Amino acid sequence: MIGSFLVRELLERGSNVTVLIQDLDMRSDLCRTGDIEKVAVVNGSLEDFSALERAINRYEVNTVIHLGAQTLVGVAHKFPLSTFESNIRGTYNLLEACRVHSDSNIGVVIASSDKAYGEQPTLPYTEDMPLSGRHPYEVSKSCADMLGQSYHHAYGLPVAIARCGNVYGGNDLNFSRIIPGTIRSLLRGEAPVIRSDGTYVRDYVYVKDVVDAYLLLAESVDREDVAGEAFNFSTEKPSTVFEIVETITRLMHLEHLKPLVLNSTQGEIKSQYLDAGKAKKVLGWHPRYNLEQGLGETITWYEGYSRCTEQQEHDGED
Repeated sequence: MIGSFLVRELLERGSNVTVLIQDLDMRSDLCRTGDIEKVAVVNGSLEDFSALERAINRYEVNTVIHLGAQTLVGVAHKFPLSTFESNIRGTYNLLEACRVHSDSNIGVVIASSDKAYGEQPTLPYTEDMPLSGRHPYEVSKSCADMLGQSYHHAYGLPVAIARCGNVYGGNDLNFSRIIPGTIRSLLRGEAPVIRSDGTYVRDYVYVKDVVDAYLLLAESVDREDVAGEAFNFSTEKPSTVFEIVETITRLMHLEHLKPLVLNSTQGEIKSQYLDAGKAKKVLGWHPRYNLEQGLGETITWYEGYSRCTEQQEHDGED
């Protein structure tokens, strides 16, 4: 999801873009918009060191924005090995490939997460707090984060780390997540499903604000006050799951569809949200979208996607 938005913005800025793709999803915006025809594609996984070297060497890459990961907390809890392989081994493979070819002065932005902090006794999280993940997904993000810092301090690789809250927006086809799952249910006339008890508190940050953050880091990664540093990105207005679902149902005028609460979540922290003061002060980053604006654009995207999918199914029947 983030990658599609990021690629589009880079193309609009006139960048030469190379993407590493493990499994091509024809439903993604990268394919549906035709952006994939405007980029160089390397087929491979982060666990394949030779694929990373090929991507960096062949296309003379000078900046890497590391988004690749297994991103679902529930999947990590059920299948930790694949999560550790992609999120930890994949990260050190990528950093090592950049180090080996450091004569190209490759800058690296690592997409970490608020999950890297684990559970902390004080909220909001600030960048000086320890990384203390406990559950598999948290541990994978803590490790990836620390690996990035290690490659900067040990080898001088220009690395910057972005720790975001829950990123949402169009083109997220992992419908187990609360925002796309809620929108899809409502579009079908069904009650939205809440996997937790509904009181979990999170940051929710719109994908376009996250793209701005990554590109600011990429442009600044050589600066002394940025290289080797981590930055939180947040609207600093946390919400409960109930509040998110209520806002979506109100924006879609479907308040009569009340959520079904399963209370079955495993391996997730009850409350976590971020202080973004450092990013604002050092980078000049500020979110452009509040929650209703971001959700409004997101709902519009899924409405269009739903119409497109229905038309394709109708055409297939014909």
